[in-house]
Amino acid sequence: MATEPTLYFGYGSNLWLEQMAARCPTSVYRGVALIPHWQWIINGRGYANIVTASSDDTGSPHSIVYGLVFALQPEDEARLDVYEGVAGGAYEKQRVTALFWPAEGKTRVNTSVSVPESREMLVYVDRKNTQPYLPRTEYIRRMNNGIADAMMLGVPAKYIQDVMRPFILPDGEYDENGNWILGPGA
Repeated sequence: MATEPTLYFGYGSNLWLEQMAARCPTSVYRGVALIPHWQWIINGRGYANIVTASSDDTGSPHSIVYGLVFALQPEDEARLDVYEGVAGGAYEKQRVTALFWPAEGKTRVNTSVSVPESREMLVYVDRKNTQPYLPRTEYIRRMNNGIADAMMLGVPAKYIQDVMRPFILPDGEYDENGNWILGPGA
């Protein structure tokens, strides 16, 4: 009996299609999704995380998280558990209800004109590191590649500019040691 694939919501460096293909070789890109009432941050460990949005942020661009959706077979979900540090307590697996815009192949999704479906998805959340911080130097390149792929596939540019770019500056805005010239809120 075949197992139904798990829909996985990637919001950090797993937005980078090349990284997802390497980590989860049988995964299939399925579209773009949005999780309401959550906020995207770089956490104290230096990696992307999502946290429940405060009631003060309801309705702001910071109270939603966009991501890419992948169908995972059990062996890929097990691999992703290792990458996300589930056994060591780095991230926890959680099921969330997301608004989902399915894609045909790797085509761009237009989130502004089509009506999304409501679907349950797997997401990885770090419940311990919930305060905004700076990204690890090695993470910046992976995130910039992920941001480029996310924009290509239909994650709105305004979301990326307003929510992700305060944490992940475009390549070239760091000194020779990989330190930010400007950080969040600067």
